[in-house]
Amino acid sequence: MEPAPIRDPFAAAFEAARAAALAGEVPVGAAVVRGGALLAVAGNRTLRDRDPTAHAEMLALRAAAGTLGSERLIGCDLYVTLEPCAMCAAAISFARIRRLYFAAADPKGGAVEHGPRFYAQSTCHHAPEVYGGIRESEAAELLRDFFRARR
Repeated sequence: MEPAPIRDPFAAAFEAARAAALAGEVPVGAAVVRGGALLAVAGNRTLRDRDPTAHAEMLALRAAAGTLGSERLIGCDLYVTLEPCAMCAAAISFARIRRLYFAAADPKGGAVEHGPRFYAQSTCHHAPEVYGGIRESEAAELLRDFFRARR
């Protein structure tokens, strides 16, 4: 199957995040793109799958790897609505993602610009180019609304 062309990868990631929220999941979405084509998109599914690793990034990386038939996602970019955690940052590195774009920073659980700053470690074999803060207010509002409704 030929991957679909996409104009705004963040739109796909935000749509997946909103769908996750409707399912009671933390609203995080991720999209993998290569050459202007959408390879995979996913939202968090930790509750549905009863799987602590079912973060949006992990699911999107797995799906993209399946689409390409390779564990290395050479030339691929990842768009995420929230700064990745340490687990996801490591998977992004192992997948050899070219560029990581994320919306909202995550001072508590993020591992790219916060916490362990995974890609700055000498033990990190591959660091993508990182661009954070894109559509940050939209992502932050989505998260705030979700958690406000749960309290």
